[in-house]
Amino acid sequence: MRVLRQVAAVVAAAGVLVGLAGCAAPGSDRPSVYVTTNILGDVVSEIAGDHLDVVTLMAPGADPHSFELSAQQAAGMRAADLVVANGLGLEEGLAQHVEAAADEGVDVLLAGDHVEVLEYADGAGPDPHFWTDPAQMLLVVDALTPALAALAGSGAADVRAAADAYRTELSALEDEMATSLGAVPAEHRALVTNHHVFGYLARRFDVTLLGAVIPGGTTLAAPSPADLQELVDAIDQAGVRTIFAESSSPDRLVQVLADEADREVDVVELITESLAAPGEPGDTYLDMMRVNTTRIADGLNP
Repeated sequence: MRVLRQVAAVVAAAGVLVGLAGCAAPGSDRPSVYVTTNILGDVVSEIAGDHLDVVTLMAPGADPHSFELSAQQAAGMRAADLVVANGLGLEEGLAQHVEAAADEGVDVLLAGDHVEVLEYADGAGPDPHFWTDPAQMLLVVDALTPALAALAGSGAADVRAAADAYRTELSALEDEMATSLGAVPAEHRALVTNHHVFGYLARRFDVTLLGAVIPGGTTLAAPSPADLQELVDAIDQAGVRTIFAESSSPDRLVQVLADEADREVDVVELITESLAAPGEPGDTYLDMMRVNTTRIADGLNP
């Protein structure tokens, strides 16, 4: 079954040029799957196994909002058998390339088409950070499985078995997160971050989003002095002891916010929009979620 979809045009943004991550360009006769983000790339690789050549475009630690492709990578996408992308405006510099691949007849699977989309509260559009809720990633796996199995040919049964095993892992992760975050007293279950990332986690695990330093859904925006003061006031009123900074974005603004708050506030780093480097904590989607859950629960518990 062919899963063909074109990405809607989004605002393109300038960013850094990042090299091909995860693996080299396909050199075998196996079908190729190009994946925009390394979070989705990790999941696709777990399901595809050795039956498909999975090319993950975004390097570990990169900011997907500012990530752009080389000409060689863009050409590879247009020749792929399948492109997997977020589809909710996350990869702001890649939309034109995904659209070009679709125009060339490449099948495009947009993960955002298969999740229960959450809108940003400030009207900035759909929130693309669905992976912070494992139940949403489970829906993506359900959509990926038939597409990858069809490409795998004689390896289709192995792909479906790998997908079943990964679903079990996702269910276990969801249970662990519910237990860990549920143990934090409700009055302390409030997140302050440098960027709006945890809307899906908050919805699923009854966490309050007190605020974010950077407004809207992109790390390319900048807060005004009034934004910062409003958040400082909220931190003081709620008695927040810990605020969280993403590893893919500089924490300078978060540190400034911590310094401005009229109390002692710790800054804890989370791995959110990009996996850690291989061999480091958070180098797979499952491990990233477990690392973040532990850090959030430790930071919020009184």
